[in-house]
Amino acid sequence: MVRRPLPVVQPAPAPPAAPLFEKIGIVGLGVVGGSLALAARKTWPDSLVIGLDDKEVLEQAMVLHAIDVGADDPVVLAEVDLVVLAAPVGANLDLIDVVGEHVRTPAVVTDVGATKRAILERAGRLPAHLQFVGGHPLAGAPRQGIRFARDDLFAGRPWILTPQGDATGAAVERLVSFAAALGARPRILAPDEHDRLIGAINHLPHLAASALMHMIGERVGDEGLALAGRGLVDTTRLASSPASVWTDVCRTNADQLGEQLDQLIAVLQAMRDGLESETLVAGIFESANEWRARLLATRST
Repeated sequence: MVRRPLPVVQPAPAPPAAPLFEKIGIVGLGVVGGSLALAARKTWPDSLVIGLDDKEVLEQAMVLHAIDVGADDPVVLAEVDLVVLAAPVGANLDLIDVVGEHVRTPAVVTDVGATKRAILERAGRLPAHLQFVGGHPLAGAPRQGIRFARDDLFAGRPWILTPQGDATGAAVERLVSFAAALGARPRILAPDEHDRLIGAINHLPHLAASALMHMIGERVGDEGLALAGRGLVDTTRLASSPASVWTDVCRTNADQLGEQLDQLIAVLQAMRDGLESETLVAGIFESANEWRARLLATRST
């Protein structure tokens, strides 16, 4: 008797999660805003994802199936229940007034910007039916633009929320659930603590890499750069960041960055003064090695 193999029964796919927000408006469809749109459409197929950007970007978003509706007129946001400001930091500050003027129904408003105090202050202008909670997903991509967006950009990455003022607990809880559903790890921080910590671990390295690349380029020129190895390339990767993004970040976090630059300059000056001191230079290298090992350990957990 020939035994026939039993048919393989595939488990039924899990039903999609109930939408946390029925209508999601994303203002700015760059790599973060576009990834957010893709992730939201994948996670909540029944939600309506609305994109606000210029026509060329909207066309790309439609081709990628990142949005259901696209427009370059903010009137399209009139009935959304979540607004995500995903434009550059300076533009987001101006968009607060646009959102306040055009969103007519009760809604939660958040952003994805790299500084928080300035936008939270500006959000005080919003009418009472709009609840603002600052947000910053610590996720990005080496290349900018919606064509580099992907729906797993936030998976396993921290997503900081910075509530302040009149933001209700319900608004914060909904955004915590929203970020977690997209695979991120939500964390609550005070706005000033966010700007201090992110200034040190994110903004300062960009400034240092740019300053280093500027100095070396000016000193050795093309002839010298032709001799450079992977060490310089890896060390200065962040120097490819667009100035248009970082001028706003510096302006809105100037006090923290100023203090941190002073500390970095003090360490560099100590190295400069102690170049012939094996003890001083070795001490800084040893400390750096230890802290980098601890940094890498946090990345593996």
